[in-house]
Amino acid sequence: MTIISANTRKKTHLISGAVLGTFVLLHFFNHSLGLISIGAMETGRRAFTLVWQSVPGTILLYGALLLHFLMALDSLYRRQTLRMPVGEALKIIFGLSLPFLLIPHVIAARVEPLLTGVNADYPGILRALWSSSIGATRQTIALLFVWSHACLGAWFWMRGRDWFPRYEILLYTVALLVPIFALLGFVNGARSLARDYAEHGGYGDRAYVSEQPRRDPARLENIRLAFYASFAGLIGGTLVLRALPARGRIRVRYPDGRMAAVNLGFSVLEASRAAGIPHVSVCGGRGRCSTCRVRVIQGLEGQPAPEAAELATLSRIGAPDNVRLACQFRPTHNVTVVPILDTDSLGIKTQLARQNGGGRERRVAVLFCDLRDFTRIAEHKLPYDTVFLLNRYFEMIGEAVEGSGGVIDKFIGDGALAIFGLKTTLPEACRQALAAAVRLSAGIRTLNQTFEGELEQPLRLAIGLHAGPAIVGEMGYGQATSLTAVGDTINTASRLEGLAKEHDAELAVSVELVERAGFSIEGYRRMDISLRGRQATLETWIVEDAARLSDVMPAQD
Repeated sequence: MTIISANTRKKTHLISGAVLGTFVLLHFFNHSLGLISIGAMETGRRAFTLVWQSVPGTILLYGALLLHFLMALDSLYRRQTLRMPVGEALKIIFGLSLPFLLIPHVIAARVEPLLTGVNADYPGILRALWSSSIGATRQTIALLFVWSHACLGAWFWMRGRDWFPRYEILLYTVALLVPIFALLGFVNGARSLARDYAEHGGYGDRAYVSEQPRRDPARLENIRLAFYASFAGLIGGTLVLRALPARGRIRVRYPDGRMAAVNLGFSVLEASRAAGIPHVSVCGGRGRCSTCRVRVIQGLEGQPAPEAAELATLSRIGAPDNVRLACQFRPTHNVTVVPILDTDSLGIKTQLARQNGGGRERRVAVLFCDLRDFTRIAEHKLPYDTVFLLNRYFEMIGEAVEGSGGVIDKFIGDGALAIFGLKTTLPEACRQALAAAVRLSAGIRTLNQTFEGELEQPLRLAIGLHAGPAIVGEMGYGQATSLTAVGDTINTASRLEGLAKEHDAELAVSVELVERAGFSIEGYRRMDISLRGRQATLETWIVEDAARLSDVMPAQD
């Protein structure tokens, strides 16, 4: 039997969903034309049906509908535990309820015209729906469920994309306005029919209204019930198959003696959750991080090899052959694994149940700064004087970062980590980070002037700036928990801060951040540096005096 890979299933689900989403968006746009007139709705419908009721359009639409529904059932069948985030649960609930809400509409709009030879038109459909409060309510609920399912599916796919932060507000606005305009068009079109009936004794333009008799209502009802029974049978059959132990059983053992006995097809992460064993997974089990990784100490031979997504993540972190991502590794026989990030030893076991405690991936700009040779300066000062100086220095950093739109993540000795982009797009975050570097440069000069008579040598800063993805979430233990960020982007910014020190410069900033900010800083030293764990080099600008960047940046408000 040919086994369809997880990647193929995911692409099939995505492409079929995109086809259906396009159909729904155009259909709702057609509804919104009711804000103009019934005639506008009919004109839009003719163009709409010309595409979607053609032979290629029908095959594409109903093929996508069938594939999407089957992929949804396949996903439900393969999901080894029903524990999931609320958003994902709502997407599944909306998706499985849609057939039962849409069947009456499909019967009236497509099946009945095929039986009678009379195409459905907007006056006829609106008249049927508006004349019954149950029909109007069901249509409204179906519209909202369809759109909610489409938006949740699109959001799950888009949220990790590089371009999503740039268009996030626009996409949310469209998601809100589309169903509102569609419902308003539906209501206005139906009311205009009622006005026509009151004035002329008929529903609108007679050219829209068919005089041909309808088919036997009992036959249509039988077809409707057959559809209901078919979809209910498919969903019920899937749930029954999930409960059957026919797929075989495997055992996943853990180093402390605990064991999860699960059906064949479970991932190691699903096995842990099904058995109530805490298992770290920052990205929620989508293979976008490596926090769930495990070391396989027994039973690795003969197991399925990593697929593309898992292999890319493992290669990036330089994992050995016996390390697998628990969310992607679905063993075919018994295994013994050791979670590399142990929740008990990390002290975050109680944190995992907190809302958003697992963190969320965002595209951010990161600033690392550090005082150079401060230990030598502090050796010649009294402790209280050192504390006073440091507090003035930290105050300066806080004002520069917050004044530019960022937040202080933490102070580390005489250094600081700041994050930009928690509530803005990535390009704006990059501009804010550069503005903060300029303010820090000016601020350290002001401090030097203030303490000129007390310092044997002036304070000097080293700043590193980089932009990219990071996991932002609540981290820590007990009262020491706070919002922070981790990831390769943070490590790279720290490496750039060290590079600035190596080259006796005030700032080392990645070319990528500068380009995303939309600035040009030609004339400075440009270097390609190697980073641990990366094959490609990182293009970097070396700036001796960060304050000079104000010449290429717009004035800050």
